[in-house]
Amino acid sequence: MSLTESLFYSHNVARVVIMHWADVVAKEVADTCEKPLIATGISPTGIIHVGSLREPITGESVRSAIEGMGKDVRLIYLIDSFDPLRKRYDFLPEEYAGYSGVPISRIPCPCGKHDNYAHHFVQSFLDAVASLEVKCEIVWTHELYEKGAFAEAIDLCFKKRNEIVKILHEVSGKEEKENYAPYTPLCEKCKKFTNPIFESYSYPTVEYQCKCGHHGVADIRKGDGKLTWRLEWPAKWKIFGTSAEPFGKDHAAAGGSYDTGKRIVEEIFGGKAPYPIPYEFVQLKGAGQMHKSTGCSVTGPDAIKMIPPEVLNYMFLRVNPRKVIDYDSGTGIMDMADEYDRMERQFFSGEYTDAEENSIRAYEIAQHNNVPKELPLQIPYRHLVSVVQMADTFEGVVSILSRTADLSLASAEDMKRIKKRVDSVRFWLDKFAPEGVKFSVCQTVPPQIKLTADEKAFFLELVNRMNDIQWDAETIGRTISAVGKESPIGFKAGFRVIYRVLIDKEEGPRLGLFLASMDRQFVMDRFSQASEPGS
Repeated sequence: MSLTESLFYSHNVARVVIMHWADVVAKEVADTCEKPLIATGISPTGIIHVGSLREPITGESVRSAIEGMGKDVRLIYLIDSFDPLRKRYDFLPEEYAGYSGVPISRIPCPCGKHDNYAHHFVQSFLDAVASLEVKCEIVWTHELYEKGAFAEAIDLCFKKRNEIVKILHEVSGKEEKENYAPYTPLCEKCKKFTNPIFESYSYPTVEYQCKCGHHGVADIRKGDGKLTWRLEWPAKWKIFGTSAEPFGKDHAAAGGSYDTGKRIVEEIFGGKAPYPIPYEFVQLKGAGQMHKSTGCSVTGPDAIKMIPPEVLNYMFLRVNPRKVIDYDSGTGIMDMADEYDRMERQFFSGEYTDAEENSIRAYEIAQHNNVPKELPLQIPYRHLVSVVQMADTFEGVVSILSRTADLSLASAEDMKRIKKRVDSVRFWLDKFAPEGVKFSVCQTVPPQIKLTADEKAFFLELVNRMNDIQWDAETIGRTISAVGKESPIGFKAGFRVIYRVLIDKEEGPRLGLFLASMDRQFVMDRFSQASEPGS
């Protein structure tokens, strides 16, 4: 069993030690490469799904793990900007139908604010990757072709075309095609890729006869054409000397592009295939999986806006790459933030079980070798979700938080982290949060609410009991429970009627903490209003 297939366990004689997968890969790569280079990439032909974040986060985790070993390591992010537009997608204007088959780096930007089509769709994703502190070098594939970086590989592909056809047949089982074109010239008239005239090839040019009727000549040292995918990928391995690369499981299938690439890079280009890190896809789940303003599924930029970057890193790193990630942009966002905070507390306390070691290490790797020196100030994420809906500004949020948390010793870094979380919560509430978590505090008892005599008596007793209590979550919650149990309506109905007079809902945030976050006089005035005979 190979190291990749076992993914990723290490043993000693005393007990089984489960190493984090990123550490296992990092050790394998560091032991075999003096200056490792990790490569990842993307083809920005349209809106970029949240699952595309798995590749750069995986690459960065391996890079930072190798860096932690004291090695000089690089991570490059290859943007396949010379890929053709396959078709006009529904989100594109009608006129883009004419660009089908044209390289996306040579298609106009849909909004007119970017260099080209590829730049338009990838820039916000690159911003998201940067905010995750992925330390990568951006490489545009169309620029590599224009600089002649692929010329040697293209030349070898023409000269060894028959061997390539044989390899593709032997590995993938596909039919050997005599007219297989390893390189597709770009027609200078219609701007689309076409087939070459093989017998015309003489370094550095090849002729072509395009379907549009144009006969031309392509120079392989320029951006006059490109290699097919199964050849371009191993050519990149040779050009950069790639040591390891994460890629989708479809490429890792038997007879897939990794298997053909491995033989091509060795037998045609004289290089070596990188250490493979195949990963499963990200599945959307939950009611919040669609962007409410665009109707599109969750994108990479959406994901980084709705949850803090370190939490998103942790979400991807806590599971083996070969396992599917169920991404829930609904209440799952709060669950994941809570889990991250719990792992952070346990990391600093040193108190965690063997079963939690992998998650603790995932927390550490998620910081990219910049783990805080001490436990940061933590504000429960669910509490932030409530507080953000009670204040329009960050200053207002801080003022409310100060009622239940001691912010006097908060560092500048603590406040920066809280600000980022507040921004994330606002975006999530606006775009993806389920309606059940949303509320607004009513400025008076909602006029449509008709309270019974028992409910009014319940509020009157609350006013009497709560006048002199300590204003903290535990005391408030205990007092409400006690009054509710003594009341004919019961404590469960008591909780419900409190939510009704405050936010016009049957349920809401954890009540004790919610009320403790509110101005005491405001709460008492509301309860008094609810207890009045005419209410």
